[in-house]
Amino acid sequence: MMAPVVDEREARPGHDVLENPGAERVKAVRALATRAMRTRTGTFLVEGPQAVREAVLTPTVRVRALYVTEQAAARYDEIVAAAHARAVPVRRGTVEVLQAMSADAQQVVAVADRLTPSLQDVLERPGPPPRLVALLAHVRDPGNAGTVVRAADAAGADAVVLTQESVDVHNPKVVRSTAGSLFHVPTVEGVSLAPTIDRLRAAGLLALAADGAGELDLDDLLDVAGAAPTGVPDLARPTVWLFGNEAWGLREQDRALADAVVRVPIHGRAESLNLATAATVCLYASARAHR
Repeated sequence: MMAPVVDEREARPGHDVLENPGAERVKAVRALATRAMRTRTGTFLVEGPQAVREAVLTPTVRVRALYVTEQAAARYDEIVAAAHARAVPVRRGTVEVLQAMSADAQQVVAVADRLTPSLQDVLERPGPPPRLVALLAHVRDPGNAGTVVRAADAAGADAVVLTQESVDVHNPKVVRSTAGSLFHVPTVEGVSLAPTIDRLRAAGLLALAADGAGELDLDDLLDVAGAAPTGVPDLARPTVWLFGNEAWGLREQDRALADAVVRVPIHGRAESLNLATAATVCLYASARAHR
């Protein structure tokens, strides 16, 4: 059943427009919303013009097929042109077909090979060593995980790393939430927390845990960045930020793995910040200190 997802090159004259929402090809694309099918096929679903645009423009991403309606092909002609330039098969479908593939895609859907960067890839990449990494432990909400990837991209981070207990980064909700940033920032998944922190620390990164109960205030650290006194973490150093679960934060044993635990100050009456917001503040604090 999955062959049409993997290879779209068998299109025949007179059969170029997909019209049947119940066709096996359509079902195969829709099935990529499930983790089991993504694992089985080694592919995943990319939904919406922004994410699909970034996928087809990124040379390291292997896009297997692009599906669009005639209206979407005209509206987003640069996406279609980029797909043709990379010899990506482009298939037209009716509005009903694209809706059956994905209700959230604005009539633009792509199928791509799963992204599989490793921590070793991040640490041994050409050029300068990584200076900013986001490490997510037990982060299970797709929207939060995707927003952290997007924030890391905007802050100029070198990688996002997720532990094996965290959400699958190829989950459609994660991919949509990254708004294309998944294709810009190496996103490593399935790691064990303690060995990962050890490897990043050995590579010269300071390990900071973000937690509301932290003894250190992020604003105070920013004030002394680049000239921190002895014993105070220096945000100007290469840093890996450790973020925890949306509901319970970081476990005590996980906080203990970090060099320091830092809180984001709350100046108003909010009880707390959600994970993605706190992560954005921390990553931007490091980006500012580094610059």
